[in-house]
Amino acid sequence: MKILKPLLLNIIVASLLSSCGSAKILSTPIENIDNTPIKIMELTETEKQTWSHLDLVKDTIPGMSINRAYDEIIKGKRGKKVIVAVIDSGIDIDHEDLDDVIWVNKKEIPNNGKDDDNNGYIDDIHGWNFLGDAYDEQMEYVRLLASRNIKHPDYARAQIEYDKEHKKYTNLKNQYEQIIEQITVLDKSISDYLKKPDYTKEDLNEIKTEDKELTYHVWIIKQYLGDEFNTTKDFLTTLNNDLKQINDRLNFHLNKEFKGRKTGDDPDDFLQKYYGNANVRPIGKDESHGTHVAGIIAAERNNGLGVNGISGNVKIMVIRNTPNGDEYDKDVALGIRYAVDNGAKIINMSFGKYYSPHADWVRDAIAYAGQHDVLIVHGAGNESLDLDKKENYPNDQVNNGLEVSNNFLNVGATTYKYGSSMVADYSNYGKINVDVFAPGSKIYSTYPENKYKSINGTSMAAPAVAGIAALIRSYYPNLSAAQVKQILMDSGLPIKAKVMVGKNSNNVKPFGDLSKSAKLVNAYNALIMASRLPKTKTAP
Repeated sequence: MKILKPLLLNIIVASLLSSCGSAKILSTPIENIDNTPIKIMELTETEKQTWSHLDLVKDTIPGMSINRAYDEIIKGKRGKKVIVAVIDSGIDIDHEDLDDVIWVNKKEIPNNGKDDDNNGYIDDIHGWNFLGDAYDEQMEYVRLLASRNIKHPDYARAQIEYDKEHKKYTNLKNQYEQIIEQITVLDKSISDYLKKPDYTKEDLNEIKTEDKELTYHVWIIKQYLGDEFNTTKDFLTTLNNDLKQINDRLNFHLNKEFKGRKTGDDPDDFLQKYYGNANVRPIGKDESHGTHVAGIIAAERNNGLGVNGISGNVKIMVIRNTPNGDEYDKDVALGIRYAVDNGAKIINMSFGKYYSPHADWVRDAIAYAGQHDVLIVHGAGNESLDLDKKENYPNDQVNNGLEVSNNFLNVGATTYKYGSSMVADYSNYGKINVDVFAPGSKIYSTYPENKYKSINGTSMAAPAVAGIAALIRSYYPNLSAAQVKQILMDSGLPIKAKVMVGKNSNNVKPFGDLSKSAKLVNAYNALIMASRLPKTKTAP
């Protein structure tokens, strides 16, 4: 647990609310966090797995006050079910912590080969799979280069980026292969000496030998293991996993000859709308992203398994559109429209890219969602970029201009380190184009085949916000998508601090300059604010 010394004594309390008894909206300390002495202790395993649900005041950890909201605001109340569409990779709908929260299309008869509800999608019981049997894909700028359309205004920029990335990952591949080869040889030397295939740091520390070569081998292994790894086996597993991602980058993402699409449609023809299939599950063991995102939002609460999702009144509609590579704009636009037309009130989109040939299709779909009172929550991206200077897609405006609808929320990521390193060093930001921040680092959630894992990314921060949005729409169903967006922005904790941005520790900015709201989302405050808005009523 983190203990923040005199910091918590200076919490400012505002607005006693008649509708919530003694409930109060909280603000952060007025002191600059950088100048406040902070004592930091290692989080317990339980805290590591639940930190995003914890509360700054009660737990001294900068989560979203989920537990406190349940204990003090909505305990004993019943809300309405809310359908949340997760547009992502496939989701393990049979997972022990997700199987009871998956949306079912009651208008469709399972597996009869007919489009019973006449929506154009046959047997779409739990959602729709716009990728069909495909998963690996190119990056969007590689697709542009493969088209050989040298007159395209982004062609030269794409070629420069391709050359840079291809060189980078080719070098990384060579480096990783050399390190793995070296570690494998050293590992065998030490294993043979210890007469066991696996060993720990403690075993290494106990080796006493006058063999200079072996002593050198032990020293090198210790340097590689550092503080992060306890065994060489774990280190090699991580290296090989990283090498696989590097090879994927070269073989698929950056391969101009690779053809990943298998659905038979033309991705540049928006009139071809009905393709793919109804299998929304992952098609391979590496396809885990959507399962992790879904668990953050809606993993079954208090069932004695794994994790608690943020909202207990959610049904997850599964829309598979995100490959191992860049998604197609048509799949995104049609995925949004499918979600809206089939009853979703919130859409989570934890994906993004920096080239978008049909961005207008997606913006039209965002506006369509807004017209039908559907909130869209999107991860801001993981490249440490200022999105006011570099466009990230999907987005809801052009060149920092007017938004097409007031229903799109872009989310940056934070860590559990309250203070100057609070913003995740990978998170994108932008005073115009990022709306709020939310926990995104080391987020523990569901993983395919009844497993659980901690993962980093704005991909994790977006579903955190989508989960809180689902709480609001469940208990205050008369609120519009635009109102829910504004609540999430206005009710967060206004961090009065300068924080490090990106991986350069010298890049320091006020937290308030990194997003439109200048706040960290907070469920406790959001529910209180929701209760105050006029013409609302609590769900029975």
